Amino acid sequence: MKFKIPFSFAPIEKLKKKSNFFTRFVREKENSKLTKQLEMSDLDITGREYTAICLRGMVYSFLFVFVLASSTLVLLKVSHSLLLALGMSVLFSGFVFFSRRVYPKVFITRKQREIEGNILSALQDVLVQLTSGIPLFSILVNISSSDYGALSEEFKKIVRKINAGIPQSDVLEEIAEKNPSLFFRRALWQISNGMRAGSDISIVIKDSIKSLNEEQLIQIQNYGNKLNPSIMFYMLMTVILPALAITFLTIISSLINLNKITTMSLFGVLFVFVVFAQFMFLGVIKSIRPSLL
Repeated sequence: MKFKIPFSFAPIEKLKKKSNFFTRFVREKENSKLTKQLEMSDLDITGREYTAICLRGMVYSFLFVFVLASSTLVLLKVSHSLLLALGMSVLFSGFVFFSRRVYPKVFITRKQREIEGNILSALQDVLVQLTSGIPLFSILVNISSSDYGALSEEFKKIVRKINAGIPQSDVLEEIAEKNPSLFFRRALWQISNGMRAGSDISIVIKDSIKSLNEEQLIQIQNYGNKLNPSIMFYMLMTVILPALAITFLTIISSLINLNKITTMSLFGVLFVFVVFAQFMFLGVIKSIRPSLL
């Protein structure tokens, strides 16, 4: 996964240099939550520097939208054009700042779900190769070149550090500290501790797989408990209420003789509401889906 700041085309290093002026207006702590999120995203940038990039983007987007909107509205001879352009600029620039500011958290969440979605199959792959007599380092290389998404990227970092001469157990602990997935951290810590204690790594991997299978069953049960009320809410908002609303609007429009345009507008609003509710439900289902599935 590649970190890409929203509403930007330049690389992060270039944005970092261009935003040096705005760092003086930022009061971000060195060990802030944002800095830790950026470290988990494998970015060589502090929270203060990233906030300065967000601030610069907000200022530039405000100026761009204000000039564009005010020029267009003035040419169209719209009343209160400058006031409208100012409102549009504030809304858009605020949206740009908010999108950039929360993106590290969104990126980490996506990375975490991708790692946890592949961790069980990757550990099973490791176990099969261990029982076949393949050395652990060769297994790490094989996993890093496999199609496990963000998990393979983590193993590539492990392989690079081991090739640099750092002991395997130290590398596993270091990667675990900077990883957003709790289950992946546990697996790496168990392997690292097993290597330090001289234990059979295959037994350690089996225990990790067993604990993950148990956690997966718990997540599935919780998913089912959350899914039932969500389905009831979905049926209420997208089936029952629209059906009642259509009947109600049909009766009311015939009783009070609503004109055609008003009636069509009401039905259009109802249609937009149902479509919006459908998308909201899909988002809810996606957000509560177990990460280990």
